Amino acid sequence: MDEERFIRRRGAGSYAIDIPASQRELLRKLPLELRSLLDSDHPSLLRLFPPAYPDDPERSAEYDSMVRAQLVSSRKHALDILEKTIDAEQVDAEELAAWLSVLNDLRLFLGTSLDVTEETFDEPMPGDDPAGQAMALYLYLGWLEEQAVEALAADLPEGSD
Repeated sequence: MDEERFIRRRGAGSYAIDIPASQRELLRKLPLELRSLLDSDHPSLLRLFPPAYPDDPERSAEYDSMVRAQLVSSRKHALDILEKTIDAEQVDAEELAAWLSVLNDLRLFLGTSLDVTEETFDEPMPGDDPAGQAMALYLYLGWLEEQAVEALAADLPEGSD
């Protein structure tokens, strides 16, 4: 039997969302936290808005002033869609793409907060690590993100990998 899937393709452009209520509640709260920080310079937003010119802070700030508002607006729009469809049992491709965007943003935010690097998973995390729950959430969001990608990819034309 295949592993349990919470997000899967139902038919062309239609996707089933079978996330348990307790997990939907979590997905209802996390975007609210992210939304409250999007207009700030919170350090955990670094991966959502990386500097365009890491070696030139002046050029990077100029670029940021040109695109930041549009990027924030796009992220808020995706948050709006997820919040409107959080209790849906079925979503369309645009809605699932918004879910994917939010899941990715939440992982980037959480990964920055946890200082996740490629080496993070080289060694098992001690059971008493205070970051254990946050790391479990990070992994869960990645698992949901993977399912959303696979569901959306199932509708791509053959040969478009």
